[in-house]
Amino acid sequence: MKILMVAIPNHHFFQWVDQLKGSGYEIYWFDITDGGPIVERIDWIKQFKGWKLRWDFPFRTRIKNNLPRLYRFIQKYNERKISSVFSKILENVNPDIVHCFEMKLSGLPILSVMKQNSIPLIYSSWGSDMFNFEHMHVTKKEVNSFLNRTNYLVTDCKRDHEIALKNGFNGDFLGVYPGNGGIDINNSVILPYNKRNVILIKGYDDGVGKASKVLEALSMVTQKSLKGKKIVIYSADDSLANQIKDSKILSSLPIKIHSRYAFILNKTLMDIMSKSCIHIANSLSDGMPNSLLEAMAMGAFPIQSNPGRVTEEVIIDNKNGLLITEPLNANQIANLIEKALKDEKLRKEAQKYNHELMQIHYNRTTLQPIIVNLYKNVKDRS
Repeated sequence: MKILMVAIPNHHFFQWVDQLKGSGYEIYWFDITDGGPIVERIDWIKQFKGWKLRWDFPFRTRIKNNLPRLYRFIQKYNERKISSVFSKILENVNPDIVHCFEMKLSGLPILSVMKQNSIPLIYSSWGSDMFNFEHMHVTKKEVNSFLNRTNYLVTDCKRDHEIALKNGFNGDFLGVYPGNGGIDINNSVILPYNKRNVILIKGYDDGVGKASKVLEALSMVTQKSLKGKKIVIYSADDSLANQIKDSKILSSLPIKIHSRYAFILNKTLMDIMSKSCIHIANSLSDGMPNSLLEAMAMGAFPIQSNPGRVTEEVIIDNKNGLLITEPLNANQIANLIEKALKDEKLRKEAQKYNHELMQIHYNRTTLQPIIVNLYKNVKDRS
């Protein structure tokens, strides 16, 4: 069976597709952004790269940086159209299935081509692309048109299946799966609740992500609660470093920042999670965050926002985590941090509950044969 994947170069996509290694399927990947060189970690896949430019002319980068208007004019003639390139790839590969990850960046650009054929199309919704499509400048008409062509749907939460049904999807729902295909859970590194001293914060602060409110809340937490704790911020936007620098309280705390623009190995991040007493993530819009599931699997007590009520699909408030109901309210977040740090019994019981929950529903080893079989089922139905 030939499967053509359409996706941006993304860590979660690489993890998902790696589940199919050794399956016997022929896997192809059309990098719809044509971003960067061949990806070594999935070098077993046939990758369509280097398709965008007709001519990588001398001094191209210099012209792009110094003469942007001239560069945009040149690129009108120098860049190949996605639809034309994808159409040729479809013809050459002749896939049994096309699977696209995310709607705006991967789905809509190939829609005109897919409308001209009857190849089974699987769509995996990611993040906010179903929940908050209007904010991403995608029209309801575009969503409806895309979902009408989609034969099979995979979501990372129950919420987005319901939204898809309300917006014209009438195909087959394949189920709810984490966007990365599952979590590698290393039990040997997971520390008990009373040996953890890291407060781990997801650092997105890009308009939707609101890590700045978490830092504001942290500055309100009592010094007694923070005593002996280290603070680590990962995937941090640059603005957070300035926020810390400008705050007398925050700048006095032992804070380590991992920039959003500097790659950090997933194994490294999960090792930090295994030492974290709490994991905090705050946003106005999201799907089911892979980082939340990973933190729960590694025993970190989750404090998480609940956009569109998606987080409550895995967190029962005050049992196995705490829900941020007002993501712009730093006082509320500060109170939740205080509660989590003080209530050791809550964290102890949550760690056991979450570890078992993730082992049952999100363990990569358990999900791999299911995901491999998912494609076989689609092929058999077609």
